Amino acid sequence: MNEKQAKAEESIQKKFHKRLFTPFAKACKTYRLISEGDRIAVCISGGKDSMLMAKLFQEIQKHRQMEFELVFLVMDPGYRPENRALIEENAASLGIPVTIFESTIFDTVDVIEKSPCYLCARMRRGYLYSRARELGCNKIALGHHYDDVIETILMGMLHGGQIQTMMPKLHSTNFPGMELIRPMYFVRESDVIAWRDYNDLKFLQCACHFTETCSTVCEDGTSESKRLEVKQLIAELKKDNPFVEANIFKSVENVMLDTVIAYKKDGVRHHFLDDY
Repeated sequence: MNEKQAKAEESIQKKFHKRLFTPFAKACKTYRLISEGDRIAVCISGGKDSMLMAKLFQEIQKHRQMEFELVFLVMDPGYRPENRALIEENAASLGIPVTIFESTIFDTVDVIEKSPCYLCARMRRGYLYSRARELGCNKIALGHHYDDVIETILMGMLHGGQIQTMMPKLHSTNFPGMELIRPMYFVRESDVIAWRDYNDLKFLQCACHFTETCSTVCEDGTSESKRLEVKQLIAELKKDNPFVEANIFKSVENVMLDTVIAYKKDGVRHHFLDDY
């Protein structure tokens, strides 16, 4: 074990145990994300969140509360050579035995004018499901964290005109028998950043082709995206109400259907006047 790997793992076990491992393990238990006999494809984009997720999976596997297997899966959708190299170097130095496969997603979305990011995300997930199934996996794990969840809730309301959340796990509609899980569901982004900086680690900023023109070590805040706008809005609201983030998160756990005008379930719209 090299020095960088040893420090990263020790920091998870000690300094950042309560801030990273505890919420990771809590999400796995609360939402029953890991089951006996699972073979999980831990999907690594090269960013801070997915790299930390890989280390947390390695750590929870050491506890041996149940037997499950891990495959650390990296898809190269068309990275520039230096970005591909950075992922490989980080994986090697952190002791993550990655399996890498190529796709042509970036070439495909380059010619798309409308919603290229949405299409890219959908295609990436399809490729990951497909390769994970080929490798005998029954689940794929993505590195979305607590902040992603609350930002998604607000984005849906402000920009999508709907109330929805990023689910901690869900069944794949196109790959029967496969599930998607998000074990970083309770982990705060600030704690991920603190772990990264404490260990002096440099990761890709984003898996997206359209941000690759940035330096591979540039920080959040360089992209004027809708998500960034929502992130800044939450930060402003938090100045007056320190509980605003928790309240946003809890809001989708406490939906009062008696006070909702309409809702959809399984694609069917229900209106309050139906039973008024």
